[in-house]
Amino acid sequence: MDRIRGLASMFWREVAKFGAVGGVAFVIDNGITFYLMHGPMSDSEAKARFVGASIATVFSWIANRFWTFRHRRQANVAREFAMFVLINGIGIGISTGFTALAKYGFGVQDKNMLFLAGVVGILVATVVRFYAYRFFVFNNELDQEPGFSHDHELIEAHPTGSTPRVVPEQKTPESPGR
Repeated sequence: MDRIRGLASMFWREVAKFGAVGGVAFVIDNGITFYLMHGPMSDSEAKARFVGASIATVFSWIANRFWTFRHRRQANVAREFAMFVLINGIGIGISTGFTALAKYGFGVQDKNMLFLAGVVGILVATVVRFYAYRFFVFNNELDQEPGFSHDHELIEAHPTGSTPRVVPEQKTPESPGR
């Protein structure tokens, strides 16, 4: 039971950190997008959303790599970054797609409504990104920490007829000699 609580606690800490990084990335993305939509790219709202999201993506990778998921970083930085860019490409496609759908699919012309459509797309993409980061990008197991060395067994199904592996008790200062 302590292990389940520990995993839940770790999960919620990751969610909180991810949310903080996402909040800053949200401001970066929307600040740049808003400026571009009302300035240099006033006729290219979907492109403005793409540029804002791309810049926010670089910030997000750095912050998530060195803070949110620092205990799950992959040794192969190039592979990790490539996976991050792929996942964010999907997320950018979602947020840009919401803006493009509003403009071209529904004929919305009001820049504020197009901006809002992109914000809704960001919210949808955020959920996709969190789970994709956790399970595909920053996915190293915590095997080096004894309390979490077999955390994957809590969620993995065991084939019929097999039994889960028994984890030997860890020695603690309170229980020497066990």
